[in-house]
Formats: sequence, C-alpha cells, structure tokens
Amino acid sequence: MKSILTLSILVTAFRLASAQSVATEIVVSVPDQQLAVIDRSKLISKYPISTSKFGLGDSNGSYRTPLGVLFVSAKFGDRLPAGAVIKNRVPTGEVVNPNAPGRDAIVSRVIWLRGMEQQNRAARDRCIYIHGTAEERLIGRPVSFGCIRMRSRDVISLYDLAHIGMHVTITQRKIDNFIPKPSDDQPSLLARTD
Repeated sequence: MKSILTLSILVTAFRLASAQSVATEIVVSVPDQQLAVIDRSKLISKYPISTSKFGLGDSNGSYRTPLGVLFVSAKFGDRLPAGAVIKNRVPTGEVVNPNAPGRDAIVSRVIWLRGMEQQNRAARDRCIYIHGTAEERLIGRPVSFGCIRMRSRDVISLYDLAHIGMHVTITQRKIDNFIPKPSDDQPSLLARTD
C-alpha cells in the first residue's frame, strides 16, 4: 500500500512538472528580433535579440538560425558576473565591458538548445545557444553566426527564468501572434458605488 501511495505521488509530481515546462515557453521572433517568455498565454518578459546575419536554416556550417520547436538542454554561467567570457561553455576568467572594441565574445550566460523537429535536429551539434554578447550595440539586428544573442543583463534575467526542458520556439511570426488579446466578450469586474 505504501509503495502505491509513493508511486502515485511521484506520478503526480512528474505530471505537474511536465505541465509547468510546457506551460512556460520562450518564443523568438525573427522578424521582430525579439524574444518573449510566455506563461499560459501571458507575457512574462520581452527582450531585444539578434539572430543570424546568414538567415534561417539548420545545415552544418551554414551559420544560420534554426526554426521550429527546440528545448533548453543545458545552462552554463551560474553566478558569473555580467560580461564574463565563456568559451566552449567554460568561463575563461576574463570579463569584458559591453561594446569593447574588437570583441565578439560569448558572455555572461549560455542556454544550449536542442532541436525537437527534423528542421532543427542539428542545433545541439551546431552549438546553437541563447547567450550574452559583448556587441550589445548591434542587438535588434540580425548579426549573429546562428545563435540568439542578447544583452548581458537580459540573458542573466532570462537564464533565471529558463529551465532544462523548457520549449523554445524560433519563428518567422511576430511575437504578438503568441500573446492573446483580451476579447470584448470576457467578463470584467466592475465596482458598484451605490
């Protein structure tokens, strides 16, 4: 009897964790050059980003940003200072200022993505990340080599919201398409003054 109760609790906990990971997602809009965190159709946060200057795709060596549904497979950079240089997912000990001349380093945090569809299966092997960039002045324009670039303060904020298994949708649709608008027929609460 005790083992059945334990099993029941574990199954319930797993279902709740699974529901949470599907309910909260990251959406990257290529035309908007924005990333949004959405929880149960509600906007939690939105950030400017940069996708690839080479366009969209997932071929090895293409330096393109893959489309479709991916998920967070690993995270690197816990407690690193903003601007900490990360090479091969390991901090180098160097810290660079935003827009340091001649620097195109991955900085602050790395969120490693793995593809879930045929169109993005190579994403993990290609080391497609959401990461901080030293070239913050270029955020908002497609300038990366395939990854999703963010300002250091923004990727640190996102890193704290993201979890392993969280879905990431990279799309050619606008962010607004993922956030439902309140409809006129929804009931509202009004205060009475009589």
